[in-house]
Parts: sequence; structure tokens; C-alpha cells
Amino acid sequence: MADSQLYNDNFVISSINAQKYDRVTRIFASSSDNSTQMSLDVNSELYPINTGENINMVLATTLNLDGRRDDERGWRDPALSQDQTLADMYDYVCHGKVYRFEEGEGENIKVFISFGGLLLFIEGPYKKLTPLRIDYVYLLLKR
Repeated sequence: MADSQLYNDNFVISSINAQKYDRVTRIFASSSDNSTQMSLDVNSELYPINTGENINMVLATTLNLDGRRDDERGWRDPALSQDQTLADMYDYVCHGKVYRFEEGEGENIKVFISFGGLLLFIEGPYKKLTPLRIDYVYLLLKR
């Protein structure tokens, strides 16, 4: 399972912005070691969140617990409902595309991922974020 997890970290929500859209909240957070910052658009009807909360975020290539690649059926296919997946352990799951990398200050890089228009921006150490140089990823959140 660890091979499919590209990134796993705990974040503390420092601020939120829910002013622009009715059902979307942009959260701003720092990792527990303050080496990584992120902003993430979240569907606030499905996953309400408040300032000061702690969340665990995982970015993975597959939801299969054994790490095997996803097939073309999709992770919500009723035929898969008998199988336990990584999604069963998290409260909020999205699938998206890594669309841009940028050099940051010093040893930091910036990663941009779109989940159907909901955006994730992460800035942090190159060594932590370099595994994200892949096209498609799953975002998983839990408190």
C-alpha cells in the first residue's frame, strides 16, 4: 500500500475562505512540521471544515489496498463495492490531474492539481513533493 501513496502528511487549517462560491470553501493549511503549505478547494456540503482543525491528506496513485493499478471500471463501480479500498478509510475523496510544477524558493517546489475544477496548490521541499510528478492522483482527507 505504501508504494501507491505518493504523499502523506498532517495539516492544521490556518484559515478558510467561503465567500466566492456557495458550496466551495478554500482552505489554507500548514503541515505539522511547517515545511509544507497548501491551499485546497473543498466541497463544503460534503466536507465542512473549520479553522484550527487537523486533517490528514494522502495523495495516491490507486485506491486498491494492495497497490495494484486501477482498472478502467472506476472506484465507485458497484461491482467493486465488495472490495475494501483506501477510500473506505477516508472522509473525502477526489480524483484529479497534476497539471503544473514550478520551482519555488530554495529547495521548495510548487505543485498544482485540479480535481474537476477544485484546485490544490502545495508548496514544500523538493524531496517531499517530487513523487507527485505523475499525471493522475487521488486526494484523500480525514480528520
